Amino acid sequence: MSSTPARIPMYIQLKTYMMNQIQQGIWKPGDKLPSENELAEQFDVSRITVKNAMADIVEQGLIYRIQGKGSFIADSASPPFLTYEPRENVGSCVAFLMPRLDNLFTANLMTGIEQELAEHGYHLVFRLTHDKQELEIQLLKELTQLGMKGIIIYPVEGETFNNEILKLTLGDYPLVIVDRYLRGLDANCVSSDNFAGAYEAAKHLTSLGHTKISFLSTAITGTTSIEDRLRGYEQALSDAGLFIDYRLRLILNSGLPIYEQIKQYIMDNPDVTAIVTTTSTIGLFAMKAARELGLAVPQDLSIVCFDDHEKSELSEVPLTYVNQNEKQMGREAAKLVLSQIQNPGQERRNLGLPSDLVVRASTTSPNPARS
Repeated sequence: MSSTPARIPMYIQLKTYMMNQIQQGIWKPGDKLPSENELAEQFDVSRITVKNAMADIVEQGLIYRIQGKGSFIADSASPPFLTYEPRENVGSCVAFLMPRLDNLFTANLMTGIEQELAEHGYHLVFRLTHDKQELEIQLLKELTQLGMKGIIIYPVEGETFNNEILKLTLGDYPLVIVDRYLRGLDANCVSSDNFAGAYEAAKHLTSLGHTKISFLSTAITGTTSIEDRLRGYEQALSDAGLFIDYRLRLILNSGLPIYEQIKQYIMDNPDVTAIVTTTSTIGLFAMKAARELGLAVPQDLSIVCFDDHEKSELSEVPLTYVNQNEKQMGREAAKLVLSQIQNPGQERRNLGLPSDLVVRASTTSPNPARS
């Protein structure tokens, strides 16, 4: 039984063409190459395809670039004739899109994805969306054109709908959303149980005797992980017989300094004895602000956050935190996308992984003087 030859990715075809132009002397040392736009138009491909084709040749020292002038053939260019031999692992790449890579959670998440993919012979292609939906949509289009076998995506904050994700999902493209889900979209998702995590965090504080417990977060609307954390926090307060006071909720404005907002909030609400934060960064800012205001953690202010932070064991007061087991989350996302690659038409799954509360030195019973 004959098998269909693997389709050669366009960037490899373009790279082959460029190498042959150099080897055959059509492009001579010192010659200026056509621009990326000209090559993209000539071969009817995107600029990112041209960039990928040129990247390897630049690394080999066969092409050099001059800022503002273009790309040129190096004087020492004498490469062997390049041929392409199809192999089974051609195109065995899975892309991972995420808003940022600036904390331990995101680093561990990507580590889990990469480890699982590597164990199955796949390569990870990583791109940042910088929390911009327009860029996210552009990258989704470009990566599918590049022939990615599948995509794992950590959606931008506040995203409620993405037409490109919808189109890929409806077309049975192997795609998995990680950390959160998009309401109303039947897509493959892997996240921790954010409701249960926040519930346990707030319950821990109520069990210590706290009654004025604040919830500090980034924008809530549209980010399902934070929406679920807010619901878990409120349910724990309700179960403890506490009134849901909206004054105890601080939604941080991304356009203003986070630290200054938290410090002002603590100053304006002196009766607050405990705080639940949706990230470790917010938790660390809260601890710094408390100290500047002369409040001791945890004696005057208890703090629980989501996720650990780097070198937390070296902190004077290690934060109590909700452990989302992000490496396992990454592995499960990779397993799911690999399963979809093998069987694109299978039923879509929404996996909610358990989290656990790690109690450390930042929480204790409330100070009677502040209660």
